[in-house]
Amino acid sequence: MISPESCSCIVSAGLRSEAGVTGYWDGARSCSGLLLDRQRGLVLCHAQILSPFLRQQQQLSRQPFLLPGAFHRDLQIQVQFRARTSPGGGRTEPRSEPLSESPSPDLNPEVPASGLVRSQGYGPATFLVAFPCLEFREAFQSLYHEADQWHFSLDDQEAALEDLAWFGLLQCPSWARGSQGGESLQYVSSELLRKGQTLFSCASPFASFWSEVFMNTFSKGIVSNLAGERNAVILTDARCLPGTEGGGIYLKLHGLYYLAGLIAAPLCWKAHEWVGLTLVCSITCIFKAIRRIWNALDKNGKSVSFCPMSGHLPLPSSRWQGVLTQLFGVVALLESDGVWGSGVVISPRLILTCRHVLGRASAVEVKIQPDSGSCLASKGRVLFATKDNSAYDVALVELEKDLLYVEVPVAASAFNTGEDVCVIAYGVFGQSCGPSVTAGVLSAVITVDQQPAMLQTTCAVHAGTSGGPVFRTSSGELLGIVSSNTRNNSAGACYPHLNFSLPITVLQPLLSRYKQTRDAAVFEELNQVNDRMCALWRPQDGFLITPKSKL
Repeated sequence: MISPESCSCIVSAGLRSEAGVTGYWDGARSCSGLLLDRQRGLVLCHAQILSPFLRQQQQLSRQPFLLPGAFHRDLQIQVQFRARTSPGGGRTEPRSEPLSESPSPDLNPEVPASGLVRSQGYGPATFLVAFPCLEFREAFQSLYHEADQWHFSLDDQEAALEDLAWFGLLQCPSWARGSQGGESLQYVSSELLRKGQTLFSCASPFASFWSEVFMNTFSKGIVSNLAGERNAVILTDARCLPGTEGGGIYLKLHGLYYLAGLIAAPLCWKAHEWVGLTLVCSITCIFKAIRRIWNALDKNGKSVSFCPMSGHLPLPSSRWQGVLTQLFGVVALLESDGVWGSGVVISPRLILTCRHVLGRASAVEVKIQPDSGSCLASKGRVLFATKDNSAYDVALVELEKDLLYVEVPVAASAFNTGEDVCVIAYGVFGQSCGPSVTAGVLSAVITVDQQPAMLQTTCAVHAGTSGGPVFRTSSGELLGIVSSNTRNNSAGACYPHLNFSLPITVLQPLLSRYKQTRDAAVFEELNQVNDRMCALWRPQDGFLITPKSKL
């Protein structure tokens, strides 16, 4: 079975504008790629790097597929891969025949006096076809709203929404000549994926720039959300950088890696907020698209046989998956006057959220969408909300009727720095495909008067996540609710992986008293806190002169 490192590669494309000048590429672009079939030398990559070299600069989406004639006749494509070595240090990968001219320094800068470049293999590649994954495009378009102001980047270029779903199939003779056969890259059907499952990416950040350092970099995350037919759109919090487009996303089982999808767009921006999540296209849907294109090419007598790797892998269930499924049922979407956020059910009729989620509304629409896909809708009234000048950003919503069959989460009584946690909330896509989950650790517990007053986590947090619950991964206990992430005021940018939450221990005594008295006045204590608490949660009020820190 092929490992992620042995099938990962870098694909570079450019125009050989001066045939007699060694190493000169015009407008070169690069991204990650994936070896699909070693015997045939078939390589899959993202097609966005090819779009500048179209003969007519039409958008990719206007065509069902594109053959070599659609691109500039001087288009040159090169595949760069990590040469495998034997235990004794010798090369087991056949020596590839490099292009007649060396790649430009922009594509592969030299590493001074390191000698590391020798471990790399290069080979020219033949372009076969570019094609869209229709299921991915349709699924993401259903999630996309113009008002959200999504932005996607491919290296330093801006990628159009409709171009994200395009992929390219290449043939690298050097790889095919060296195949020993008998190896296969197995994949997992995307229909079997579930939110919360651990994923790994293996790709090359910044692609061809300093490939000896960045090639085949691993990242780890979880399935944050799924959407579309056959889970065509996979959202993960694995941290992938520009240049990883076309790289593989894997599920690891029993020590082996199974391909689940290809990176379509890392580092997405939404309404000028860095989301920090990665969009992935299901490999199941990509294979379906390849078969569809192959059938069309058969009619023209131009088909190259393609047989994807075997792999309908049964996924074992885990205790965590069961806990997570239960937790989805206590996370609420709260909407009022077109503004929405998240909350958590803390009793059959009470939902805890942040004040700023509700604004000044007195009534709110509440929706709960468990992972089963059913949606519970109800109306609620704002039972209590802290004042604007309070240190705490807290509100409580009382529902018109009890939520039946909802198991209220257990509140934590202590916190352990470094423990695994997750945030479940309606960030990024809102209610389009249910709540998203992001994983991280409890990075800090800040105390006031020797009591927990603020929690920090590394879970990715975005607009719409406010009021969402933070859970202890090991037990599903409720640790607190998300209040905000970190913002760079000078740059106007947010950092999703550093955020602040209100500990549930701050609220537990008041909730117990309310359960006994049914008097919402008990929560007025949240408006009467000491100066140290105000300085912690409202630091801007403590400075007459803005400090030099950017946060």
